[in-house]
Amino acid sequence: MATTIPEPPQIDTHRLSDSGNGGSRNLVPAGGDPLRVRDYAPPPSSTAIWVVLFAISMMFAAFSSALIVRKGSSQDWEPFTLPPILYVNTLVLIASGVTLEIARRRIAAFMGGLRSHDESPSRWLYITLFLGALFVAGQYVAWLQLRAQGLYLATNPSSSFFYLMTVTHALHVLGGLGGLTYVLIRLHKSVLRRSQLVATARYWHFMGILWLYLLLLLWMKL
Repeated sequence: MATTIPEPPQIDTHRLSDSGNGGSRNLVPAGGDPLRVRDYAPPPSSTAIWVVLFAISMMFAAFSSALIVRKGSSQDWEPFTLPPILYVNTLVLIASGVTLEIARRRIAAFMGGLRSHDESPSRWLYITLFLGALFVAGQYVAWLQLRAQGLYLATNPSSSFFYLMTVTHALHVLGGLGGLTYVLIRLHKSVLRRSQLVATARYWHFMGILWLYLLLLLWMKL
């Protein structure tokens, strides 16, 4: 008695490649546009920087609220004049934001092949790095000036809030300097991604805006 072997089912490979719901690559939903799908997937660095900025904003919002409440309910609050060097530091930080934006535009043009390879796109990043370090050094000089006046962290609630906010901001600026250094290293290795440069620039500009807010708050409340 002969055995009949059934013919294997026919697979429509064209149908599999076109469908995202069970297709051979399963990259795109059925009837979807691959470019549209990629547009809705931001780089990890772009997403992470917004989370970091939100966390920093919430922290300084809490500091600001505590300062306002503490001053309003305190009988021992002693105001003092802010060190004049803070205003010089502010100009330095604003200048660093300008140089970083110049660096970002030139590096973007360099990565797009619009600039000559003989032109170094990292020069303005080094200037930004120097100005950022100069800002932190200027903040340290301001703390020394307050110490010379006998104002320490635990001297008065007003001086406590001043040190708390300015030191915390300076630490975050140091973090931004680390980010700029990382960008420079990757740029020299030719492995820098544009999303990493944009995320670092957003963080640095945020530090500048945050400092302007803190300076105004301290000037009004101290």
